[in-house]
Amino acid sequence: MTLQSTTTESSWWRGAVIYQIYPRSFADSNHDGIGDINGITEKLDYISDLGVDGIWLSPFFTSPMKDFGYDISDYRDVDPMFGTLSDLDNLISKAHALNLKVMIDQVISHTSDQHPWFIESRKDTINDKADWYVWAEPQADGTPPNNWLSVFGGSAWTWEPARKQFYLHNFLNSQPDLNFHNPAVVSQLLDDMRFWLERGVDGFRLDTANFYFHDSELRNNPPRPKNLAAGGDMSNDVNLYSMQSHIYDKSRPENIGFLKQLRSLMNEYDGRTTVGEIGDDHSLKLMAEYTSGGDKLHMAYTFDLLAHDSGAEYLESVIDSTESMIGDGWPCWAMSNHDVMRVATRWADGENQQHLIKLLHAILFSLRGSVCLYQGEELGLPEADIPFEQLQDPYGITFWPEFKGRDGCRTPMPWNSTDNHAGFSQNTPWLPIPSEHMDLTVEQQSAHEDSVLNHCKALLSWRQRSPTLVKGEIERLEAPEGILAFHRHLDEHRVTLVFNLSNQTKLIGEELLHKWGLDDYSASLPIHAFDGAWLEHDGDNNWVNFSQLT
Repeated sequence: MTLQSTTTESSWWRGAVIYQIYPRSFADSNHDGIGDINGITEKLDYISDLGVDGIWLSPFFTSPMKDFGYDISDYRDVDPMFGTLSDLDNLISKAHALNLKVMIDQVISHTSDQHPWFIESRKDTINDKADWYVWAEPQADGTPPNNWLSVFGGSAWTWEPARKQFYLHNFLNSQPDLNFHNPAVVSQLLDDMRFWLERGVDGFRLDTANFYFHDSELRNNPPRPKNLAAGGDMSNDVNLYSMQSHIYDKSRPENIGFLKQLRSLMNEYDGRTTVGEIGDDHSLKLMAEYTSGGDKLHMAYTFDLLAHDSGAEYLESVIDSTESMIGDGWPCWAMSNHDVMRVATRWADGENQQHLIKLLHAILFSLRGSVCLYQGEELGLPEADIPFEQLQDPYGITFWPEFKGRDGCRTPMPWNSTDNHAGFSQNTPWLPIPSEHMDLTVEQQSAHEDSVLNHCKALLSWRQRSPTLVKGEIERLEAPEGILAFHRHLDEHRVTLVFNLSNQTKLIGEELLHKWGLDDYSASLPIHAFDGAWLEHDGDNNWVNFSQLT
């Protein structure tokens, strides 16, 4: 079945808010404890009512699920765990009827070791797929070809007895890396992506978009400089991966050529888009490089707002760095996703958690760029603490207890507090639903005007009504400590936004207000703790407090 996209504006993605869905944990329609495509379809009205522009579906493809779908064994089919191709067609059709775009994950840097390509490739060195993966000879002493490390721990190389060679895997050893230096591999992957474009998807989220190419000479990575903090990707400080500068195993210059080939494919279809995930020590620089010129990715996101750093000063540095490098490129922002601790715990833990979550939503929806909003963030869900015996994530199992993995941000959506398992399923979910989430369900928050959910919906409505926030430029402003302030402007229209990330009321003096161009004010402006204000320069010049929005 072929479905056509309902896209009418080719640049819909510029400034869009895209709601990320982790299918295993969103809604379970057949009550086997695992979310599925039909469950998502049943909840599309809820998503539409939030006021977002589209959805991004994390992988639903055929997979042995060793990394929960990020290890694909068939790029053109739906895993029976989630449903069928027909179910997905129905989802796309209903989403388009609700004016929601549909983006899907593309995990093309690697496959599952159960993919037919790898099963053939690993047999010997003369088969048709022999060069489809990254194979290398051992060193003379029998050790791996070089010092490259896996994000998930240990060497990035695994010995294959049948071929008497090592194969490369940047993640689990069951996720062998494809060889992008082979044109046949690139051609096949682009053809597989065309399959989904023909089915009517509106775009792709590209997993690990800077990992596609490796150094053909297999040179060793150098040590990470001592003055360079670990970060920029989903590694952690208990993993030896963070001790290297990854200049040869990812972010290679050849990646640019592939991204241009991909953009040429996307340009054949009206209104389709791409957003790339970039994990690197210099991720903002790469984001600018990968999205500039209009001939590569449409947009990209980094881990800079997914890190543990926070506060006004840190956000200022991210904005300044991005704007100094981005040029005509386009950023996409996220404060939480399926790979990192939820922002409610990472940045907003404490007695003022709900106030700070509302403020973080306001900041996220005010930045220049597009936005990815991870399921449950509209509820302000905190990270779940999963006991070791219930862990599913191999990354967390390996590094427990110093690092507990990604299960804590992947627990099922709490829909209501009256049905079994918070309305997610009638059977025991694949991950437990924490008790603290039972007071934050969709049903409960919908009934309270001042809830995080209703505040989030009001902010999204405000953003949708403001072309300046969707597509305008950004100019950061000098501000007191603990205050983040910037202008957004489009043509003659300007919005001034002020956010107080401190626990004290801050006074914006008359002199600073005038320096910001607010000459109509002859008195200081108080901004309460964990609160904010904006001023739209449209002739009325009325300050509006975020807490009054709902």
